[in-house]
Amino acid sequence: MAKQAQPKQDMGTGSVKKLMVKMAVPALVGQVVNLLYNIVDRIYIGHIPEIGGAALTGVGLFTPILMLITAFAMMAGSGGAPRAAIAMGQGEKDRAEKILGNCFTVLMGFAVILTAVFYIACPTLLRWFGASDNTLPYAVEYGRIYILGSVFVLTTMGMNVFITTQGFATISMLTTVIGAGINIVLDPILIFGLNMGVKGAAIATVASQAVSAIWILTFLTGKKTILKLQPANMKLIPSVIFPCLGLGVSTFVMLSTESVLSISFTSSLAKYGGDVAVGAMTVLTSINQLMTMPLSGICQGGQPLISFNYGAKKYDRVKEAFFCQFFTCVGYTVLFWLVLMLFPNVFAGIFTSDAGLVDYTAWAIKIFLALGFSVGFQISCQQAFMALGQAKISLIMALLRKVFLLIPLIFILPNFFENKAFAVFLAEPVSDIIAAAVTTFMFFRFFIRMLKEGKAAQQ
Repeated sequence: MAKQAQPKQDMGTGSVKKLMVKMAVPALVGQVVNLLYNIVDRIYIGHIPEIGGAALTGVGLFTPILMLITAFAMMAGSGGAPRAAIAMGQGEKDRAEKILGNCFTVLMGFAVILTAVFYIACPTLLRWFGASDNTLPYAVEYGRIYILGSVFVLTTMGMNVFITTQGFATISMLTTVIGAGINIVLDPILIFGLNMGVKGAAIATVASQAVSAIWILTFLTGKKTILKLQPANMKLIPSVIFPCLGLGVSTFVMLSTESVLSISFTSSLAKYGGDVAVGAMTVLTSINQLMTMPLSGICQGGQPLISFNYGAKKYDRVKEAFFCQFFTCVGYTVLFWLVLMLFPNVFAGIFTSDAGLVDYTAWAIKIFLALGFSVGFQISCQQAFMALGQAKISLIMALLRKVFLLIPLIFILPNFFENKAFAVFLAEPVSDIIAAAVTTFMFFRFFIRMLKEGKAAQQ
């Protein structure tokens, strides 16, 4: 018991800055590794001789389907894991294991349905997303192999959270590290060494996900796990699975809107700018991830500090923890943005050796990420709302940028500009600055009032 109590005492009394570093570093490592998992295929594909630009564009067009598969995985995982944790806290281990088993069954059901639907509909969907005769073959070749391996993707993403929720953070992190490592090693071997091109990239991704899935299932059926995955608990029970899926709906909505956003961008850019504009968007998405994903790691370090001290009514420490998170997020994004604006060609060249695509992407970077520094303001404040228990307003602020601003602007702005592709790219900075301004204003208004009311109640 003493060992369990000590970390809580530290959060209430230890150095805020040191504690944030201690908690943020592992989260940052996980985010960086996950980021490599997401973009390493694109980097290698973009440098395939002669076809790199078209192949990169084709793979980028598959992104909406990839996001939807992820959304279904996390609906079961992010909804089931907290329910299992609550059951464990209530001493109901049997119920927690039923939740684990039921979520696994649902994931397997999703795998069967999604594999069949997406494999058959893949060419048609990719056409809708903006694939041309030049890019469609690469998109279909990569996409169908990935879809056939979606059972591994669903298992890895949907089940790994059940390892984390039991407190095995290192095992959970290794799931990602092992998968990313295998993918990084296999990609150049299959793409270039065996001349498999795009097909090799897809096989490397599926193989790495398969190893991660085996790693997870081996742990969850082994001796070290607290909750064991057993066939007896895999029979679906409505009273067990429906609350899990209900809780996971919000995560599903957030991830599926990313898919809609991706479709909006690619279909509009294919219409107004052709393959080169869609290819640039693929690179821009990856660069944007380089800027935003580390912010999640920083906020994961700040969240427990803000939440614990808010619950303990230590408002000075809440204030210190928030501003530590806030200035770190803003400082990182401003620095990244400055380097990006100074050297756009360098960033574009990381993902492709196609000179035409590099030049077009460098131009697009200066538009698409013109106000990228504002993302640090929005994400740090949005995540702080979550840390303070304001989940509804946090969700609204997240949807504000994507659903209420960005997606409509993608279709509205081209009506007011002669250069339609420019207008589509412009939707991003316009939505960024509005969302950042609104979220920051709303948070500081709430935060100042909360601190005043909290201190007044203590007097």
